[in-house]
Amino acid sequence: MDLDKLLHCGDLYLPLEKEIMDEQLKRLEMLYEFNATRPSELDKRTKMLKEMFAEFGEGCYIEPPLHASWAGRNVHFGKNVYANFNLTLVDDTHIYVGDCTMFAPNVTVASAGHPILPELREQGYQYNSPVHIGKNCWIGAGTVIVPGVTIGDNTVIGAGSVVTKDIPSNVVAVGDPCRVMREIGERDREYYFKDKKIPPELLGTVK
Repeated sequence: MDLDKLLHCGDLYLPLEKEIMDEQLKRLEMLYEFNATRPSELDKRTKMLKEMFAEFGEGCYIEPPLHASWAGRNVHFGKNVYANFNLTLVDDTHIYVGDCTMFAPNVTVASAGHPILPELREQGYQYNSPVHIGKNCWIGAGTVIVPGVTIGDNTVIGAGSVVTKDIPSNVVAVGDPCRVMREIGERDREYYFKDKKIPPELLGTVK
């Protein structure tokens, strides 16, 4: 069985076949070991994640527990990606995350889906569609990102959003389903939260 072809082609398949399950269980043993590490074992965590993930760039950090269908086998992190508690990666096919993106607690990124037709679901069929998240995004707490979605660079996804369609770069988007509220603009260069102004010394660091 060509596992990569099966997982990444987008066709319907049966994920509970023995050969698939055997390989997946090996990966999940690695994930179990990662989640059992002590808070002081930072170097060990990084080494494990570099082995588990398809790509795990320099400066990345994931706060356990991490949940992932294939223990990161199909996950591609750029540099300096940060993930808070309970990131769930349904990584049956590729999930791409750009540099400096942040995940708040309890975010789910799903690349696997099931057909609407009940008779096919009853048989256990599944399909996969990749997810792309750009550079320097902030994904708010409790967000769910469904298969096939692309989120552009610098975008902020508000807490509790369900992202069912592509979201462009340089916007704030929120809701269920997630919709663009506004573009990131000049006011954001002056205020960081409501009426809280960015300190002048920090503004000097902004290009």
